Amino acid sequence: MKVVFDTNILVSALVFPGGRADIALRRIIEERDRLLLSKPILDELLGILARKFSRDAEELAHVAVFLSELSTVVKPRRKFAVLADEPDNRILECAVSGGADAPATGYRPSTIIVTGDKVLLEFKTFRKVKLLSLRTYLEEAP
Repeated sequence: MKVVFDTNILVSALVFPGGRADIALRRIIEERDRLLLSKPILDELLGILARKFSRDAEELAHVAVFLSELSTVVKPRRKFAVLADEPDNRILECAVSGGADAPATGYRPSTIIVTGDKVLLEFKTFRKVKLLSLRTYLEEAP
């Protein structure tokens, strides 16, 4: 399954080891799911790590390389402006662009977004992309 982690999930996985977000990231490392990432998402993540968690340039470079090698980097083909919080639109763009090349099979979508953002979660689905909380993702994941 293709997965886009919202920035809050990535921050939690990288800053707070041993939690649910860390378990979700391990699913990617173990190749049970495939992480989709875009440059705007990575840029937002690195900015948050620098500003809020005082990560230095070397640490940020390691994170960028680690995630870039771990994920499929997507270049969104469409811009969305459906949410007031612009970074949330970048999450939608990555998921829709990354899922466009693989149709959903049966009841299962080709791409999901994992987020803790209540506004995003209200969508439930967006253009054939399913939105799940971290807890639901971990409970429903095969």
